Amino acid sequence: MNTIVRPALMLCGLLSLLTGLAYPAVVTAVAGWVFPAQAAGSLILADGAVAGSRLIGQAFEDPRHFWGRPSATAPQPYNGAASSGSNLGPLNPALAEAVQARVQRLRAADPGNPAPVPADLVQASGSGLDPHISPAAAAYQIGRIARLRGIAPAALESLVAAHTEGRQWGLFGEPRVHVLALNRALDERFPVEGR
Repeated sequence: MNTIVRPALMLCGLLSLLTGLAYPAVVTAVAGWVFPAQAAGSLILADGAVAGSRLIGQAFEDPRHFWGRPSATAPQPYNGAASSGSNLGPLNPALAEAVQARVQRLRAADPGNPAPVPADLVQASGSGLDPHISPAAAAYQIGRIARLRGIAPAALESLVAAHTEGRQWGLFGEPRVHVLALNRALDERFPVEGR
């Protein structure tokens, strides 16, 4: 019996060291060397301080900024430690009420905008962390922001166009706008008084 148990325990210990410690350490080191920005969390820096991540959205409440997709994470929006959707099905009345409340909020913030509200401004993503909106969602908000900041809509249209990312490798996904990057450029180019 001892001749079977001892080698099994030795092999278990060796494989635990290899697969539980050595392999993750090597992969982490290689990732940090080959992809340093991504391995560090794809952070966005502003004046040496972390402003956010390219991977996790932020809640912008100020109507002078572009708003991102709603987030269903708890206890606060865009909680990277609790990535989740709302888990409400399409026939659930609570989902319809939440979407309707978001539409009303957008309409109240820009009552003169007759355009249909883009779906990504009223429906949360599956992860609750999506940092992007569609170019249509950004365009929908241009009138409100231009009016509140006192700038020409054409200037915002060019800013949105400059921050619209195409399909990955020209094939995958849809064109998108990174909300944090767009808002940082907006504040830099058109600063708000008193900020």
